[in-house]
Amino acid sequence: MTTTAELLADDPLWLILLKVLAIFVFLVVMTLLTIWAERRVIGRMQHRPGPNRAGPFGLLQSLADGLKLAFKEDIRPVLADKWVYFLAPAISATPAMVSFSVIPIGPEVTIFGERTALQLVELPVGLLVVLACASIGVYGIVLAGWASGSPYPLLGSLRSAAQVISYEIAMGLSFVAVIMYAGTLSTSGIVEAQASGWFFALLPFSFAVYVVSMVGETNRAPFDLPEAESELVGGFHTEYSSLKFALFFLAEYINMVTVSALATTLFLGGWHAPWPLSLIGDGVLNTGWWPVLWFMGKTLAFLFFFVWLRGTLPRLRYDQFMSLGWKILVPLSLVWIIAVTVIRALRNSEAVTSQQFLIGGGIVIAVLLVATFLIPDRKPAKDTDEVPLAGSDYPVPPLDLHVPETPPRRTPVHSAATPAVEGPQGEEAPRGNV
Repeated sequence: MTTTAELLADDPLWLILLKVLAIFVFLVVMTLLTIWAERRVIGRMQHRPGPNRAGPFGLLQSLADGLKLAFKEDIRPVLADKWVYFLAPAISATPAMVSFSVIPIGPEVTIFGERTALQLVELPVGLLVVLACASIGVYGIVLAGWASGSPYPLLGSLRSAAQVISYEIAMGLSFVAVIMYAGTLSTSGIVEAQASGWFFALLPFSFAVYVVSMVGETNRAPFDLPEAESELVGGFHTEYSSLKFALFFLAEYINMVTVSALATTLFLGGWHAPWPLSLIGDGVLNTGWWPVLWFMGKTLAFLFFFVWLRGTLPRLRYDQFMSLGWKILVPLSLVWIIAVTVIRALRNSEAVTSQQFLIGGGIVIAVLLVATFLIPDRKPAKDTDEVPLAGSDYPVPPLDLHVPETPPRRTPVHSAATPAVEGPQGEEAPRGNV
Protein backbone atom coordinates (compact mmCIF):
# COMPACT_ATOMS: atom_id res chain seq x y z
CA MET A 1 0.00 0.00 0.00
CA THR A 2 1.13 3.54 -0.70
CA THR A 3 1.46 6.13 2.05
CA THR A 4 -1.72 7.83 0.88
CA ALA A 5 -3.64 4.54 0.91
CA GLU A 6 -2.45 3.81 4.46
CA LEU A 7 -3.61 7.22 5.65
CA LEU A 8 -7.02 6.88 4.01
CA ALA A 9 -7.48 3.34 5.37
CA ASP A 10 -7.42 4.74 8.93
CA ASP A 11 -10.02 7.46 8.29
CA PRO A 12 -12.96 7.30 10.73
CA LEU A 13 -16.50 7.28 9.40
CA TRP A 14 -17.20 10.90 10.32
CA LEU A 15 -14.14 12.05 8.37
CA ILE A 16 -15.19 10.07 5.29
CA LEU A 17 -18.67 11.62 5.43
CA LEU A 18 -17.10 15.05 5.87
CA LYS A 19 -14.99 14.54 2.74
CA VAL A 20 -18.02 13.35 0.76
CA LEU A 21 -19.98 16.43 1.82
CA ALA A 22 -17.02 18.71 1.06
CA ILE A 23 -16.63 17.27 -2.46
CA PHE A 24 -20.37 17.65 -3.15
CA VAL A 25 -20.45 21.25 -1.92
CA PHE A 26 -17.23 22.05 -3.77
CA LEU A 27 -18.57 20.75 -7.10
CA VAL A 28 -21.93 22.52 -6.75
CA VAL A 29 -20.29 25.84 -5.77
CA MET A 30 -17.74 25.48 -8.57
CA THR A 31 -20.61 24.93 -11.01
CA LEU A 32 -22.32 28.15 -9.92
CA LEU A 33 -19.08 30.14 -10.04
CA THR A 34 -18.03 28.65 -13.39
CA ILE A 35 -21.35 29.60 -14.99
CA TRP A 36 -21.01 33.14 -13.61
CA ALA A 37 -17.37 33.42 -14.71
CA GLU A 38 -18.17 32.08 -18.17
CA ARG A 39 -20.89 34.68 -18.72
CA ARG A 40 -18.67 37.47 -17.40
CA VAL A 41 -15.59 36.47 -19.41
CA ILE A 42 -17.50 35.98 -22.67
CA GLY A 43 -19.24 39.30 -21.99
CA ARG A 44 -15.87 41.04 -21.77
CA MET A 45 -14.72 39.30 -24.95
CA GLN A 46 -17.85 40.58 -26.72
CA HIS A 47 -17.63 44.10 -25.20
CA ARG A 48 -20.67 43.81 -22.94
CA PRO A 49 -20.92 43.68 -19.15
CA GLY A 50 -22.46 40.25 -18.56
CA PRO A 51 -24.47 39.55 -15.38
CA ASN A 52 -24.04 42.51 -13.00
CA ARG A 53 -27.39 42.97 -11.23
CA ALA A 54 -27.99 40.03 -8.83
CA GLY A 55 -25.55 40.50 -5.98
CA PRO A 56 -22.08 42.10 -6.11
CA PHE A 57 -20.65 41.77 -9.63
CA GLY A 58 -23.65 39.55 -10.47
CA LEU A 59 -22.32 36.69 -8.32
CA LEU A 60 -25.82 35.59 -7.30
CA GLN A 61 -27.10 35.34 -10.88
CA SER A 62 -26.30 31.61 -11.18
CA LEU A 63 -28.02 30.92 -7.86
CA ALA A 64 -31.08 32.87 -9.04
CA ASP A 65 -31.15 30.86 -12.27
CA GLY A 66 -30.98 27.63 -10.30
CA LEU A 67 -33.88 28.67 -8.08
CA LYS A 68 -35.85 29.70 -11.15
CA LEU A 69 -35.35 26.24 -12.67
CA ALA A 70 -36.46 24.60 -9.41
CA PHE A 71 -39.79 26.47 -9.42
CA LYS A 72 -40.52 26.10 -13.13
CA GLU A 73 -43.29 23.77 -14.26
CA ASP A 74 -42.08 20.23 -14.86
CA ILE A 75 -43.42 19.04 -18.20
CA ARG A 76 -43.20 15.47 -19.52
CA PRO A 77 -43.97 14.80 -23.19
CA VAL A 78 -46.85 12.45 -23.90
CA LEU A 79 -44.69 10.04 -25.92
CA ALA A 80 -41.86 9.95 -23.38
CA ASP A 81 -40.89 6.76 -21.54
CA LYS A 82 -41.76 7.79 -17.99
CA TRP A 83 -39.14 6.01 -15.86
CA VAL A 84 -36.21 6.30 -18.26
CA TYR A 85 -37.09 9.96 -18.85
CA PHE A 86 -36.81 10.63 -15.10
CA LEU A 87 -33.68 8.51 -14.50
CA ALA A 88 -31.57 9.87 -17.38
CA PRO A 89 -30.59 13.20 -15.70
CA ALA A 90 -29.50 11.36 -12.53
CA ILE A 91 -27.44 8.90 -14.60
CA SER A 92 -25.63 11.86 -16.18
CA ALA A 93 -24.92 13.75 -12.95
CA THR A 94 -23.93 10.91 -10.59
CA PRO A 95 -20.84 9.52 -12.42
CA ALA A 96 -19.51 13.05 -12.84
CA MET A 97 -19.41 13.43 -9.05
CA VAL A 98 -18.06 9.93 -8.39
CA SER A 99 -15.06 10.36 -10.69
CA PHE A 100 -13.82 13.30 -8.59
CA SER A 101 -13.36 11.00 -5.58
CA VAL A 102 -10.00 9.66 -6.84
CA ILE A 103 -8.48 13.12 -7.49
CA PRO A 104 -5.76 14.05 -4.95
CA ILE A 105 -6.29 17.69 -3.93
CA GLY A 106 -3.42 17.88 -1.46
CA PRO A 107 -0.88 15.93 0.61
CA GLU A 108 -1.09 14.82 4.21
CA VAL A 109 -2.92 17.24 6.53
CA THR A 110 -4.53 17.18 9.95
CA ILE A 111 -8.32 17.63 10.24
CA PHE A 112 -9.66 17.92 13.80
CA GLY A 113 -6.66 15.99 15.09
CA GLU A 114 -6.87 13.19 12.49
CA ARG A 115 -3.99 12.69 10.03
CA THR A 116 -5.35 12.13 6.54
CA ALA A 117 -4.78 12.92 2.88
CA LEU A 118 -6.89 15.39 0.92
CA GLN A 119 -8.45 12.65 -1.20
CA LEU A 120 -11.56 10.56 -0.72
CA VAL A 121 -10.31 7.18 -1.98
CA GLU A 122 -6.96 5.88 -3.19
CA LEU A 123 -7.21 3.05 -5.71
CA PRO A 124 -4.39 1.30 -7.62
CA VAL A 125 -6.50 1.75 -10.79
CA GLY A 126 -7.71 5.33 -10.22
CA LEU A 127 -7.37 6.35 -13.87
CA LEU A 128 -9.57 3.45 -14.95
CA VAL A 129 -12.23 4.64 -12.51
CA VAL A 130 -12.27 8.04 -14.22
CA LEU A 131 -12.61 6.43 -17.67
CA ALA A 132 -15.36 4.12 -16.40
CA CYS A 133 -17.34 7.05 -14.95
CA ALA A 134 -16.99 8.93 -18.23
CA SER A 135 -18.31 5.87 -20.09
CA ILE A 136 -21.33 5.56 -17.79
CA GLY A 137 -22.16 9.27 -18.04
CA VAL A 138 -22.90 9.01 -21.74
CA TYR A 139 -25.71 6.52 -20.96
CA GLY A 140 -27.67 9.34 -19.36
CA ILE A 141 -27.42 11.43 -22.53
CA VAL A 142 -28.33 8.54 -24.84
CA LEU A 143 -31.27 7.43 -22.69
CA ALA A 144 -32.50 11.03 -22.36
CA GLY A 145 -32.64 11.42 -26.13
CA TRP A 146 -34.31 8.04 -26.67
CA ALA A 147 -36.85 8.41 -23.84
CA SER A 148 -38.00 11.88 -24.92
CA GLY A 149 -39.99 10.48 -27.84
CA SER A 150 -38.85 13.28 -30.16
CA PRO A 151 -36.56 13.18 -33.22
CA TYR A 152 -34.29 16.10 -32.27
CA PRO A 153 -33.25 14.70 -28.86
CA LEU A 154 -32.71 11.28 -30.43
CA LEU A 155 -30.35 12.72 -33.07
CA GLY A 156 -28.49 14.67 -30.39
CA SER A 157 -28.08 11.56 -28.23
CA LEU A 158 -26.76 9.50 -31.15
CA ARG A 159 -24.25 12.24 -31.92
CA SER A 160 -23.15 12.29 -28.31
CA ALA A 161 -22.66 8.52 -28.20
CA ALA A 162 -20.43 8.56 -31.29
CA GLN A 163 -18.58 11.64 -30.03
CA VAL A 164 -17.84 10.31 -26.55
CA ILE A 165 -16.70 6.91 -27.85
CA SER A 166 -14.36 8.55 -30.37
CA TYR A 167 -12.72 10.98 -27.99
CA GLU A 168 -12.68 8.61 -25.03
CA ILE A 169 -10.39 6.35 -27.05
CA ALA A 170 -8.05 9.25 -27.74
CA MET A 171 -8.18 10.27 -24.08
CA GLY A 172 -7.33 6.75 -22.95
CA LEU A 173 -4.38 6.62 -25.34
CA SER A 174 -3.08 9.91 -23.92
CA PHE A 175 -2.93 8.21 -20.50
CA VAL A 176 -0.62 5.43 -21.70
CA ALA A 177 2.58 7.48 -21.88
CA VAL A 178 1.83 9.00 -18.47
CA ILE A 179 1.36 5.53 -16.98
CA MET A 180 4.63 4.36 -18.54
CA TYR A 181 6.62 7.20 -16.99
CA ALA A 182 4.85 7.13 -13.61
CA GLY A 183 4.79 3.34 -13.38
CA THR A 184 1.34 3.29 -11.79
CA LEU A 185 -2.37 3.82 -12.47
CA SER A 186 -2.84 5.48 -9.09
CA THR A 187 -3.59 9.21 -9.28
CA SER A 188 -1.60 10.01 -6.13
CA GLY A 189 1.33 7.95 -7.47
CA ILE A 190 1.28 9.97 -10.71
CA VAL A 191 1.39 13.21 -8.70
CA GLU A 192 4.35 11.93 -6.66
CA ALA A 193 6.16 10.94 -9.89
CA GLN A 194 6.02 14.61 -11.00
CA ALA A 195 7.89 15.93 -7.96
CA SER A 196 11.00 16.52 -10.08
CA GLY A 197 9.29 17.55 -13.33
CA TRP A 198 5.81 17.93 -14.75
CA PHE A 199 4.66 15.60 -17.48
CA PHE A 200 3.28 18.32 -19.76
CA ALA A 201 6.86 19.23 -20.69
CA LEU A 202 8.08 15.64 -20.84
CA LEU A 203 5.06 14.37 -22.83
CA PRO A 204 3.81 17.37 -24.82
CA PHE A 205 1.91 15.36 -27.43
CA SER A 206 0.01 13.38 -24.78
CA PHE A 207 -0.87 16.67 -23.12
CA ALA A 208 -2.15 18.15 -26.40
CA VAL A 209 -4.24 15.06 -27.18
CA TYR A 210 -5.76 15.08 -23.70
CA VAL A 211 -6.66 18.78 -23.91
CA VAL A 212 -8.47 18.26 -27.22
CA SER A 213 -10.14 15.07 -25.98
CA MET A 214 -11.39 16.62 -22.75
CA VAL A 215 -13.19 19.34 -24.73
CA GLY A 216 -14.80 16.72 -26.98
CA GLU A 217 -15.63 14.47 -24.03
CA THR A 218 -17.55 17.22 -22.23
CA ASN A 219 -19.54 18.31 -25.34
CA ARG A 220 -18.21 21.85 -25.08
CA ALA A 221 -17.74 24.39 -27.88
CA PRO A 222 -16.41 24.08 -30.52
CA PHE A 223 -17.39 20.42 -30.11
CA ASP A 224 -20.92 20.98 -28.75
CA LEU A 225 -22.57 19.12 -31.62
CA PRO A 226 -25.04 17.11 -29.46
CA GLU A 227 -26.58 20.42 -28.34
CA ALA A 228 -26.42 22.18 -31.71
CA GLU A 229 -29.28 24.67 -31.33
CA SER A 230 -28.96 25.82 -34.95
CA GLU A 231 -30.03 22.40 -36.26
CA LEU A 232 -31.25 20.31 -33.28
CA VAL A 233 -33.11 22.99 -31.27
CA GLY A 234 -31.24 22.01 -28.10
CA GLY A 235 -30.11 18.45 -28.64
CA PHE A 236 -30.71 15.61 -26.21
CA HIS A 237 -32.29 17.82 -23.51
CA THR A 238 -34.77 19.64 -25.77
CA GLU A 239 -37.78 18.09 -24.02
CA TYR A 240 -36.48 18.64 -20.47
CA SER A 241 -37.35 21.45 -18.08
CA SER A 242 -37.23 22.38 -14.41
CA LEU A 243 -34.86 20.41 -12.13
CA LYS A 244 -34.20 17.66 -14.67
CA PHE A 245 -32.75 20.22 -17.07
CA ALA A 246 -30.75 21.68 -14.18
CA LEU A 247 -29.23 18.23 -13.54
CA PHE A 248 -27.99 18.05 -17.13
CA PHE A 249 -26.52 21.53 -16.72
CA LEU A 250 -24.92 20.47 -13.43
CA ALA A 251 -23.45 17.31 -15.02
CA GLU A 252 -21.85 19.31 -17.85
CA TYR A 253 -20.09 21.75 -15.56
CA ILE A 254 -19.08 19.10 -13.01
CA ASN A 255 -17.53 17.16 -15.89
CA MET A 256 -15.62 20.31 -16.84
CA VAL A 257 -14.27 20.62 -13.30
CA THR A 258 -13.39 16.91 -13.16
CA VAL A 259 -11.48 16.76 -16.45
CA SER A 260 -9.68 20.00 -15.53
CA ALA A 261 -8.67 18.53 -12.17
CA LEU A 262 -7.55 15.33 -13.91
CA ALA A 263 -5.45 17.35 -16.38
CA THR A 264 -3.83 19.08 -13.41
CA THR A 265 -3.15 15.70 -11.79
CA LEU A 266 -1.70 14.03 -14.88
CA PHE A 267 0.30 16.78 -16.54
CA LEU A 268 0.73 19.83 -14.26
CA GLY A 269 2.11 18.16 -11.15
CA GLY A 270 -1.17 17.96 -9.26
CA TRP A 271 -0.94 19.84 -5.98
CA HIS A 272 2.80 20.56 -6.31
CA ALA A 273 3.76 24.23 -6.27
CA PRO A 274 4.99 25.67 -9.58
CA TRP A 275 8.63 26.54 -10.05
CA PRO A 276 10.24 28.67 -8.52
CA LEU A 277 7.74 28.66 -5.62
CA SER A 278 8.62 25.01 -4.99
CA LEU A 279 12.17 26.09 -4.05
CA ILE A 280 11.09 28.43 -1.24
CA GLY A 281 11.95 27.17 2.25
CA ASP A 282 13.10 23.76 0.98
CA GLY A 283 9.60 22.92 -0.33
CA VAL A 284 7.55 24.33 2.54
CA LEU A 285 4.87 25.43 0.05
CA ASN A 286 4.28 21.77 -0.82
CA THR A 287 3.17 20.95 2.72
CA GLY A 288 0.05 21.61 4.76
CA TRP A 289 -2.84 23.42 3.11
CA TRP A 290 -0.73 25.39 0.62
CA PRO A 291 -1.02 22.70 -2.12
CA VAL A 292 -4.80 23.21 -2.23
CA LEU A 293 -4.13 26.73 -3.52
CA TRP A 294 -1.83 25.48 -6.31
CA PHE A 295 -4.28 22.73 -7.27
CA MET A 296 -7.18 25.19 -7.49
CA GLY A 297 -5.14 27.68 -9.51
CA LYS A 298 -4.23 25.09 -12.14
CA THR A 299 -7.80 23.77 -12.32
CA LEU A 300 -9.20 27.29 -12.75
CA ALA A 301 -6.71 27.88 -15.57
CA PHE A 302 -8.17 24.91 -17.47
CA LEU A 303 -11.71 26.12 -16.80
CA PHE A 304 -10.76 29.50 -18.25
CA PHE A 305 -9.42 27.62 -21.28
CA PHE A 306 -12.88 26.06 -21.78
CA VAL A 307 -14.50 29.51 -21.69
CA TRP A 308 -11.86 30.98 -23.98
CA LEU A 309 -12.53 28.31 -26.60
CA ARG A 310 -16.27 28.92 -26.46
CA GLY A 311 -15.85 32.65 -26.96
CA THR A 312 -13.30 32.28 -29.76
CA LEU A 313 -13.89 29.31 -32.05
CA PRO A 314 -16.92 28.52 -34.22
CA ARG A 315 -18.60 25.12 -34.07
CA LEU A 316 -17.06 22.44 -36.26
CA ARG A 317 -18.97 20.42 -38.81
CA TYR A 318 -19.72 16.90 -37.65
CA ASP A 319 -17.60 15.22 -40.33
CA GLN A 320 -14.63 17.46 -39.47
CA PHE A 321 -15.06 16.66 -35.81
CA MET A 322 -15.12 12.88 -36.30
CA SER A 323 -12.21 13.03 -38.75
CA LEU A 324 -10.14 14.88 -36.14
CA GLY A 325 -10.74 12.11 -33.64
CA TRP A 326 -10.39 8.99 -35.79
CA LYS A 327 -7.97 10.11 -38.50
CA ILE A 328 -5.62 12.37 -36.53
CA LEU A 329 -5.73 11.94 -32.75
CA VAL A 330 -6.01 8.15 -32.54
CA PRO A 331 -3.36 7.23 -35.20
CA LEU A 332 -0.87 9.85 -33.99
CA SER A 333 -1.40 8.72 -30.39
CA LEU A 334 -0.49 5.16 -31.36
CA VAL A 335 2.66 6.38 -33.12
CA TRP A 336 3.53 8.51 -30.08
CA ILE A 337 3.15 5.53 -27.72
CA ILE A 338 5.55 3.49 -29.88
CA ALA A 339 8.03 6.39 -29.92
CA VAL A 340 7.87 6.77 -26.13
CA THR A 341 8.39 3.03 -25.70
CA VAL A 342 11.48 3.05 -27.92
CA ILE A 343 12.91 6.12 -26.18
CA ARG A 344 12.44 4.61 -22.72
CA ALA A 345 13.99 1.32 -23.83
CA LEU A 346 17.06 3.13 -25.18
CA ARG A 347 17.46 5.21 -22.05
CA ASN A 348 17.04 2.24 -19.72
CA SER A 349 19.61 0.21 -21.65
CA GLU A 350 22.03 3.16 -21.47
CA ALA A 351 22.82 2.69 -25.16
CA VAL A 352 22.14 6.39 -25.72
CA THR A 353 23.20 9.14 -23.34
CA SER A 354 20.93 12.05 -22.47
CA GLN A 355 23.08 14.44 -24.52
CA GLN A 356 22.89 12.20 -27.59
CA PHE A 357 19.15 11.85 -27.11
CA LEU A 358 18.64 15.62 -26.98
CA ILE A 359 20.83 16.16 -30.04
CA GLY A 360 18.95 13.49 -32.00
CA GLY A 361 15.60 14.93 -30.97
CA GLY A 362 16.69 18.41 -32.03
CA ILE A 363 17.80 17.10 -35.43
CA VAL A 364 14.47 15.33 -35.98
CA ILE A 365 12.51 18.48 -35.06
CA ALA A 366 14.70 20.61 -37.36
CA VAL A 367 14.17 18.19 -40.26
CA LEU A 368 10.42 18.24 -39.73
CA LEU A 369 10.34 22.04 -39.65
CA VAL A 370 12.42 22.30 -42.84
CA ALA A 371 10.21 19.75 -44.59
CA THR A 372 7.12 21.68 -43.52
CA PHE A 373 8.41 24.92 -45.04
CA LEU A 374 9.67 23.25 -48.24
CA ILE A 375 6.41 21.49 -49.07
CA PRO A 376 4.68 23.72 -51.62
CA ASP A 377 1.18 24.91 -50.99
CA ARG A 378 -1.41 23.01 -52.99
CA LYS A 379 -3.14 25.39 -55.34
CA PRO A 380 -6.84 24.83 -55.97
CA ALA A 381 -7.91 23.67 -59.42
CA LYS A 382 -8.86 26.56 -61.67
CA ASP A 383 -12.56 26.83 -62.34
CA THR A 384 -13.21 27.34 -66.04
CA ASP A 385 -16.65 28.79 -65.34
CA GLU A 386 -15.33 31.32 -62.86
CA VAL A 387 -16.47 34.90 -63.40
CA PRO A 388 -13.44 37.09 -64.28
CA LEU A 389 -12.56 39.73 -61.72
CA ALA A 390 -11.55 43.31 -62.27
CA GLY A 391 -8.35 43.57 -60.25
CA SER A 392 -8.95 41.21 -57.34
CA ASP A 393 -12.18 42.29 -55.69
CA TYR A 394 -15.06 42.98 -58.05
CA PRO A 395 -16.64 40.77 -60.74
CA VAL A 396 -16.97 42.19 -64.24
CA PRO A 397 -19.60 41.26 -66.86
CA PRO A 398 -18.53 38.88 -69.64
CA LEU A 399 -17.19 40.48 -72.83
CA ASP A 400 -19.91 38.93 -75.01
CA LEU A 401 -22.74 40.18 -72.84
CA HIS A 402 -25.77 41.17 -74.93
CA VAL A 403 -28.05 43.66 -73.22
CA PRO A 404 -31.63 43.26 -74.50
CA GLU A 405 -33.49 46.31 -75.74
CA THR A 406 -35.84 48.05 -73.38
CA PRO A 407 -39.41 46.89 -74.09
CA PRO A 408 -42.01 49.54 -74.98
CA ARG A 409 -43.81 51.05 -72.05
CA ARG A 410 -47.17 49.51 -71.45
CA THR A 411 -50.20 51.76 -71.57
CA PRO A 412 -51.80 51.94 -68.14
CA VAL A 413 -55.25 50.36 -67.93
CA HIS A 414 -57.90 51.91 -65.73
CA SER A 415 -59.74 49.68 -63.38
CA ALA A 416 -63.49 49.84 -63.52
CA ALA A 417 -63.61 50.15 -59.75
CA THR A 418 -61.08 53.01 -59.68
CA PRO A 419 -62.40 56.32 -60.99
CA ALA A 420 -60.10 58.59 -62.92
CA VAL A 421 -58.81 61.80 -61.35
CA GLU A 422 -58.24 65.03 -63.15
CA GLY A 423 -54.53 65.84 -63.60
CA PRO A 424 -52.99 69.26 -63.29
CA GLN A 425 -53.46 70.03 -67.01
CA GLY A 426 -56.95 68.65 -67.26
CA GLU A 427 -55.93 65.09 -68.45
CA GLU A 428 -57.02 62.02 -66.63
CA ALA A 429 -54.57 60.62 -64.07
CA PRO A 430 -55.16 56.98 -63.20
CA ARG A 431 -55.57 55.94 -59.60
CA GLY A 432 -53.89 52.63 -60.18
CA ASN A 433 -52.56 50.26 -62.80
CA VAL A 434 -53.58 46.71 -63.48
